[in-house]
Amino acid sequence: MAGFVNYIKESFNELKTNVSWPTWAEAQNLTVLVAVFSIIFSLAIWGVDSVFAKVIGYYFDLIS
Repeated sequence: MAGFVNYIKESFNELKTNVSWPTWAEAQNLTVLVAVFSIIFSLAIWGVDSVFAKVIGYYFDLIS
């Protein structure tokens, strides 16, 4: 158990000293960038799914 506590302490120390954190403005810009690309990607997936659904529906209408 002592090894686990030591691991947690070292992890927090590394986060404080070795990690370079972005500025507030950089964090906001990156958040907006991720949100925009997430929306674009979800719209692309929705479009492909809609096309496939129509193709599959058309196929089943043909065979029935």
